Amino acid sequence: MEKTVTEAIAYRRSTRIYTDQEIDTEKVKQCLYNASLAPTSSNLQLWEFYHITDTEILKQLSKACLDQNAAKTAKQLLVVVARKDLWRQRAKANIEFLGKVYNKPNLSERDLKRKKMATNYYKKLIPTVYTDFLGILGYLKYFTFQIVGLFRPIYRQVRASDMRVVAHKSAGLAAENFMVSMAAIGYDTCPMEGSDTLRVKRILNLPRGAEINMVISCGIRNEKGIYGPRFRVPFEEVYKRI
Repeated sequence: MEKTVTEAIAYRRSTRIYTDQEIDTEKVKQCLYNASLAPTSSNLQLWEFYHITDTEILKQLSKACLDQNAAKTAKQLLVVVARKDLWRQRAKANIEFLGKVYNKPNLSERDLKRKKMATNYYKKLIPTVYTDFLGILGYLKYFTFQIVGLFRPIYRQVRASDMRVVAHKSAGLAAENFMVSMAAIGYDTCPMEGSDTLRVKRILNLPRGAEINMVISCGIRNEKGIYGPRFRVPFEEVYKRI
């Protein structure tokens, strides 16, 4: 029986050693579909998910992940990739979607206003925020926005490095959707920081603009792969009610 969200979150542990039991590729794929439904900045969905089931590629990626047990014993791997470089294509896709949504006669004044505002957002604001040249435009925008910010609230994260953070945050949200979905069906995962991301990119033949967000191992937990009881700092230390 599938777990509730709360049960899945409680069940999920980073698993460093997996059993020899195989996992269903189609079920993992469904969990990746759930990942694609995660919230994402401006609905740009600047991510890609590489679901690795090929034995030889698994071995290569295990080596790139420093041959840690979580990678060596995994039955499948997921590589979450941030694709900030695809912002133009994804903005265009949103514009085309808006055209279909509002492609009906006798639109209300409210719908016409929404269509215009949303279309301008992707045609004007997104290019303003994402366009850069050797980092120069980013700093010009940054200082301009800081000056405007002296007089009114304004979005300030407009440098290339800021937009990288935005893309990785969205990819991280998708990764969490995936891991909770896996836990809900009794599958285990481990998000691995320890990897040679350049080698991972080469193995997957990724373009220069692609960035590895994280590699996640997948399988069925061996109880030895849960390294001790869960530790979290007291909730009261991190919960701030204002």
